[in-house]
Amino acid sequence: MNIPLVDIKAQFHRIGGDVRRAVDQVWAHGRFLMGPEITELETRLAERAGVRHCVTCSSGTDALLMALMAHEVGAGDAVFTTPFTFISSAEVVALLGATPVFVDIDPRTFNMDPEKFAAALHSVKRENRLRARGVIAVDLFGLPAEHGAIGGIAGGHGLFTLADAAQSFGATLHGKSATAQAHAAATSFYPTKPLAAAGDGGAVFTDDAGFAEKLRSIRVHGQGTDKYDNIRLGLTARLDTVQAAVLLCKLRVFDEELARREEIARRYTKQLNAKTGGAVQVPFVPPHCRSAWAQYSILCVNRDSVRRSLDAAGIGNAVYYKTCLHQMRVFAASGYAAGDFPAAEDCARRILSLPMHPYLQPQQVDRVADAVAQAVTETANGSNG
Repeated sequence: MNIPLVDIKAQFHRIGGDVRRAVDQVWAHGRFLMGPEITELETRLAERAGVRHCVTCSSGTDALLMALMAHEVGAGDAVFTTPFTFISSAEVVALLGATPVFVDIDPRTFNMDPEKFAAALHSVKRENRLRARGVIAVDLFGLPAEHGAIGGIAGGHGLFTLADAAQSFGATLHGKSATAQAHAAATSFYPTKPLAAAGDGGAVFTDDAGFAEKLRSIRVHGQGTDKYDNIRLGLTARLDTVQAAVLLCKLRVFDEELARREEIARRYTKQLNAKTGGAVQVPFVPPHCRSAWAQYSILCVNRDSVRRSLDAAGIGNAVYYKTCLHQMRVFAASGYAAGDFPAAEDCARRILSLPMHPYLQPQQVDRVADAVAQAVTETANGSNG
C-alpha cells in the first residue's frame, strides 16, 4: 500500500457526517458570506489562540497582506523575513511596494536567526536607504520562531512584529500560543495545514482592538460604517461561511489530532536515529517549544536520490523549499546572490519532508523510516563507489 504525504480522506472518514450536517445548515440559512458560523469560529479561534481578537479571511496570504496594510506598509519601507519559506512571506511585502530584506536561518530550527536579524537591521539603518518598519518571523513546519528575542530586537528599534504562523496554529513557545507571540499573527487554513478548511482560508490574531478593527475594514474593501462608506483601500478577503462551518467541525478534534502528530513525530525521530546512524538530521524542537508538526522534515545528503527511492517504494515525500526566495527570478532585482544566506541555501539542498498527518499508523511510520534508512545507505554506497 502506498503511503501519501497527507491523507485528507482519513480525517473525513471520521468527521464526514458532522461536516455534511454543518454545511447543510449553511445552505438552510443561506448566509454564505459573514454568516453566524464566522462569528462563532472567530470567537473559538481567539480563545484557542489566547488572544482577544481573531479576524478570519480568505487565505493565509491575505492574512499577511491585511496585516501589512493595517500597518500602512508601502514604498521605501523595509520588512525583514527569511528566504527559506513559501513565497507569500515576502510576496506580500513587495505587493505593497515595500522591500523584503532577507535574514538567514538557524539551520537546526529552519527559523529566523535572531542574531542575524539584528545584523541585518543594523545594516539597513546604517545604509539609510530604506525605513526599517517591521519583521515577519516565519514558524516553519509548525515550530515557533524565537519571537521573544526577535520581538525584543524589533521593539528596541520601533519595528512592528508579525508572526507568519501559517503552519503553526496549535504550537506553543514558553507555554504560550504561537499565535499570541507577536503584535499580530497570520495563519492559513489551506487543506494540508494542521487546522484545515475544505479550500482556502486564513485568519489574523491580535490583542490590539484598534488593529483588529482596521483588519475587519480592510477585508471588505476598506468599509467604514457600511459597505458603501469606504474609508481606506481594502480587499475582497472574507472567509466563506461554508469554510467556517467546516473549520468548526475540525476544531472539535484538533487537540486530539495535534497530540497524534506529536506521537508520530516522536516515533519518526526514534526510528530514524536508530536506523540511519545519524546519516539524516531529524527535526530539532527546543525544550521551550511545542511544534504543530505541519511537516516532518529531515536533512540528508543526496536528497534527490533518496526521493527517487521513496517514490519507487510508494512513499509520499516533498521538498519544502528547493529554492530560496532570494534566488527566485521574481526577486532578481533585489541584488542578492548565491552564498548570501548559507544556512538557508544548505537546507534547501538537503531538505526532505516525509508523510505527516494524524492518521498515520505506527507500522506506516516504521515503513517510512526503513525506506529512508535503506535509501540513505544505497545513495551513500553509490556515491562512495
